[in-house]
Amino acid sequence: MVIVSQDHRFTGSGNGEQNLDQSTVLIISDDVDFSRVVMDRWQGERNAPAFTLMSGDICRDLDADGFDMAVVGAVRPDVLPAVFKALDPAGNPVLFVGDGKQFAQKARRMQPGVSVLPQQEGWLDVLVLVSTEILRHGQTMARARRSEQAVQSLERQAALGRYMLDVRHTLNNALTSVLGNSELLLLEPGSLSVPSRSQIETIRNMAVRMHEILQRFSSIEKELNAVEQQAENEARTRVRVASASS
Repeated sequence: MVIVSQDHRFTGSGNGEQNLDQSTVLIISDDVDFSRVVMDRWQGERNAPAFTLMSGDICRDLDADGFDMAVVGAVRPDVLPAVFKALDPAGNPVLFVGDGKQFAQKARRMQPGVSVLPQQEGWLDVLVLVSTEILRHGQTMARARRSEQAVQSLERQAALGRYMLDVRHTLNNALTSVLGNSELLLLEPGSLSVPSRSQIETIRNMAVRMHEILQRFSSIEKELNAVEQQAENEARTRVRVASASS
């Protein structure tokens, strides 16, 4: 039995460039020749993934973030159930390379969601083609999820911004009252003790600072309104130009 360390990675691509959005393929096999021929064939592609190699015996406690898909092949039949059991919680795509129809059917029974590739003539080319599409689909879905999360974050921020703009007048009125009363108290120096006067000065100074922040909100609103109006004017201009040229 050949055991290849999980940390043994091969990165890069056939043209010597590194893909910035590089995927990682986990190859699980008890045959080092199987892993070698898969990697050698894949390295000829323009954008090859990174590879993590693992034997069936040490396949356990897999981190879903450590790989994007798994290729399973040349694994002993008595070890295969444990391999599929270890891969199942990760939920990543699994491509099983099987030698014979019975072996493929057995794999599907053990792991219903697995994609099975018969190990027949041209199977390496088919493996690279299918795996590339699986990885591309995974990257597309990941970008879509990131975009959706970014939109949700922007929506939350926009809602908070709208709320702050809605309540700024109420806050500003309250601060004006606090500031005015603190100024009146400070105009009567003999009626306050030294500690009280210091505390009221602090209240006055903090009220001034909060008032300045609220004023900045008003400035931001005006700037945003100006940008929105400019965008609308440019859109109307483009429409008129398009209509005139048609």
